[in-house]
Amino acid sequence: MTNKILLSVVLILTVTLLSILSYAEKQDYTIPIPPIDGEEPITIRLLNETDNSITTINLEDYIVGVVAAEMPASFEQEALKAQAVAARTFAIYKKNTRKNLNYDLIMGVKDQAYKDNRTLLSQWGLSFFPNYLKIRDAVKETQGEVVTYNDEVINAFYFSMSNGYTENSELVFKQDLPYLNQVDSSWDNASLTNYEVTKSIKKEDFCNALEIDCYDIKIENIERTNSNRVNTITINGETWKGTEIRSKLGLRSTDFDLNISDTEITFVTRGYGHGVGMSQYGANGMAKENYTYKQILEHYYQNTKIEKI
Repeated sequence: MTNKILLSVVLILTVTLLSILSYAEKQDYTIPIPPIDGEEPITIRLLNETDNSITTINLEDYIVGVVAAEMPASFEQEALKAQAVAARTFAIYKKNTRKNLNYDLIMGVKDQAYKDNRTLLSQWGLSFFPNYLKIRDAVKETQGEVVTYNDEVINAFYFSMSNGYTENSELVFKQDLPYLNQVDSSWDNASLTNYEVTKSIKKEDFCNALEIDCYDIKIENIERTNSNRVNTITINGETWKGTEIRSKLGLRSTDFDLNISDTEITFVTRGYGHGVGMSQYGANGMAKENYTYKQILEHYYQNTKIEKI
């Protein structure tokens, strides 16, 4: 009898919870961040490439959705604040360079990931409100702040996890930006989950992706950068950039080793992402050691300042 009562209670609670979440997903729980006194609010024209629609949204509310999409809510508050400033800086940089277009940013990995509150509610469930308020606080506490170099808003690249070092921008994006040079990021290391990942690819798939002859695969002349990422690699006489190999084969990073067997190519990668700018996991590691968000940003974006827009 007791088990039947317990089961009934569980079923009632489950149905009630699902009903609440179903209703809540239809609501918009945005708590707008008001503009600083005396200032006009900045808006962002956000392009959704799935249907080519454009949504205009206040910058600070947009940054809440970016931080929520780009960084785990469980991260330290100073890391979330650093992410908020980096995301705002990236947004303003793009807005400044796209004045002649009908949009400022693209919703998604081409620019920055972004999730609205209904999406976040579906993802977080009952954790929505504490997560949302935590991230909103990080955005509000850094409101209007951007990273500058020589009084210009920088191109604030960031990524998930390094191999222990960041990478020079010209080796990845062909832009030699003085504030995006290699720095130590020792907070990214083997203690992190998925720092080192093994991925096996069938020989046929490997050859098809690179459009090479699969009869006799020859790997030669692996040239690495100072951060130990693959800069160039020669496969069957053709030289590839490490960034090209990562893109074509879906590797987590360009710091990889590979081994060829009779049936497959096995890659071992370290870190995750392009490696330029701020490491998000590195930022969280710094925050755990009591670095402030400004110190985090000044470490990853060298010789820069944090200023109000």
